[in-house]
Amino acid sequence: MICFGPIPSRRLGRSLGINNIVAPKTCSYSCVYCQVGRTKRTSVIRESFFSPDAVYNAVMLHLGQLAEADRPDYLTFVSNGEPTLDKNLGKSIARLKAIGIPVAVITNGTMLTHQDVAEELATADWVSVKFDAADHSVWKNINRPSVDLNFENILTSVFAFFKNYPGILCTETMLVKGINDHPDHLFRLAGLIKNANPSKAYIAIPTRPPAEKNVSIPDVEALNIAWQTFSTTGVSTEFLTGFEGTGAGSTGNIYDDILNITTVHPLREDTMMSLLEKDTASWSVVDSLINQRLIKEVLYEGKRYFLRQYNV
Repeated sequence: MICFGPIPSRRLGRSLGINNIVAPKTCSYSCVYCQVGRTKRTSVIRESFFSPDAVYNAVMLHLGQLAEADRPDYLTFVSNGEPTLDKNLGKSIARLKAIGIPVAVITNGTMLTHQDVAEELATADWVSVKFDAADHSVWKNINRPSVDLNFENILTSVFAFFKNYPGILCTETMLVKGINDHPDHLFRLAGLIKNANPSKAYIAIPTRPPAEKNVSIPDVEALNIAWQTFSTTGVSTEFLTGFEGTGAGSTGNIYDDILNITTVHPLREDTMMSLLEKDTASWSVVDSLINQRLIKEVLYEGKRYFLRQYNV
């Protein structure tokens, strides 16, 4: 289950997801809003999950099963956890770049304190780094980091990486009501992002079912303040608050498509129906996967979503 999609991305167009982390979810954070759920294995130790050959071969096989209309704009490392925990990431990026499709990595930035990680990420064409907090207290509340991490060390390393990175560099800030949406915090956070000087600063809200049920979307007024605060720093700012669309790519194997996507990306009901239609499959496939406890249904913000279910 290395590849999924491609799925519509508000940042990258059609993004073929690469899940280079073996289940269960392994991450240096356990963010309260994470769409993949709570972290099962908290780690800051790099290890081998899949070989670069396995990743390359899986991507090539997946691309060969897609219709031309589903050819992705990016090959994106977006994992069941933190992709930079994979010590083969750099070698996998090098293999994939030979395909001729730009490679993107979405990371929380915690492993940039390691020089080898910074060097490997520098070979990707597009990198997004998480920026949710301006201080240690908010960082602990929203990202729930490993006890082995140091907030100031991460910031220093992230700034150094941003300064030298040759590709397209973005930040992403997830706003959660009552945690990091206070005007004073937004002002300080915008200052940090200004110093990082990204190509684009994305502001997101939890549009999919979060890890914790008490997570909610900030009020419209708070979102407006966030937009104004970020924009006045001079950083190009964009909201990620809308639905990205239902056009997920299909390989023709509906069971694999659903399981691979939901491992990392909850499927909204209308997207699920569109995927079934592409594969000329019926809703009984979904019922079967639910009955086998391979996926589960969750109601969030009045919409039905389907997530991968693990019995671990």
